Amino acid sequence: MEPPRFRVGVCSWSLRPEHPEHLLELLSPIGISRVQLALVPCVDAPAWREAVRVLRARGLTIASGMLATVGEDYTTLDSIARTGGVRPDATWPATRSLAASVAALAGAESIGLVTFHAGFIPHHAGPERSMMVTRLREVADLFHAAGVAVAFETGQESATTLADALREIDHPAVGVNFDPANMILYGMGDPVTAVATLGPWIRQVHIKDAVPAARSGEWGQEVQVGTGAVRWPAFMDALRGLGRPLDLVIEREAGAARSGDVRVAMDRLRSWCGAELE
Repeated sequence: MEPPRFRVGVCSWSLRPEHPEHLLELLSPIGISRVQLALVPCVDAPAWREAVRVLRARGLTIASGMLATVGEDYTTLDSIARTGGVRPDATWPATRSLAASVAALAGAESIGLVTFHAGFIPHHAGPERSMMVTRLREVADLFHAAGVAVAFETGQESATTLADALREIDHPAVGVNFDPANMILYGMGDPVTAVATLGPWIRQVHIKDAVPAARSGEWGQEVQVGTGAVRWPAFMDALRGLGRPLDLVIEREAGAARSGDVRVAMDRLRSWCGAELE
């Protein structure tokens, strides 16, 4: 019998827990024991300082961590383009300092992968893109020194632009956290075809769905998995084509019934993956 091809988990922030014990309570009825853990609270919020120890003691696996860069404003596409990732000069020193703290925590706790949004990488070569490549390489160095890999989220630029930037960064610790819904939310192409472009770098996949914006320059809308524009059977086939095991981490960042939506996503993954799913 072949080993499972996919391991399922959930993003801790999807459930909006107030502390680690609350996260455990929210996860229990869902039946998922693998999480991607938001790590910024673990370095700056007292209630979360012992989160990794508490969660592991109760049998949870920390599949990966997440770094939120300083000053991100997701109000509009324009606001996140100005404030996201390593791009803004005003927040770069604080983001670098926070990344160093998160890298130290991840290394100390043997969390092997941390994901984050790099920021809007310019589509064409130039001084701003060169600056971002330099900063992203610097962040990768911080994590690499701690024995941790990093993965940039898809969506804020096209798959081709991200692949070009990854070649420029040329760092052994750098990969991609592939989020198909983000590509739709930002209007950055078809996730299924993007898997082939970014395949060599894909370290983890977010399971999230969305519908595109009605007008250019506006947000798309996140929706329950299986009800949006992601072509899930074709997407799963594309992931199978990579020929290696992957963590599929359910993320839900909208809606009032997130726990229920996570359960729906889990059920749909079972229907698409069957025995391939752990």
